[in-house]
Amino acid sequence: MSLNLEDKKAVVAEVSARIANAQTIVVAEYRGVPVVNLTHLRRRARESGVYLRVLKNTLVRRAVADTPFADLGQHMVGPLIYSISSDPVAAAKVLNDFAKTNDKLILKAGSYAGRVLDQAGVQALASIPSREELLAKLLGVMQAPVSGFVGVLAALAKQREEAGVAA
Repeated sequence: MSLNLEDKKAVVAEVSARIANAQTIVVAEYRGVPVVNLTHLRRRARESGVYLRVLKNTLVRRAVADTPFADLGQHMVGPLIYSISSDPVAAAKVLNDFAKTNDKLILKAGSYAGRVLDQAGVQALASIPSREELLAKLLGVMQAPVSGFVGVLAALAKQREEAGVAA
């Protein structure tokens, strides 16, 4: 089904709006991936706050023109699924995790911080812990001294109690 001019303009506007807030775009070839698996991928993307869509490459090239993602246009060839996120890691992580269990999905390229990433670069970006994971680790590190201090106070209180009972 081909799109008329108004539909194409709407798609370019929608993608442009997503790209305006994006930090990362990752593209992957989805040729041969069953529809059921793509449905699971879309669900994971939604849960991670990632915009995931199969789009016409020419429309996406127009949407990324004059943006930091413009250099990604050279990789927009073939049947691609686009993963766009404001989280620097989420778009890469969703597609990379899915590609590990579905050999038909092939990571092609990505763009982060104005740099075009190859397949290895996308995989490296996906291996970085997410913002939530980093915040949880930071909170754990910050709580460790406090919980250690509380443990020492509890031990001292127990010692005093035992000394008071024995005396």
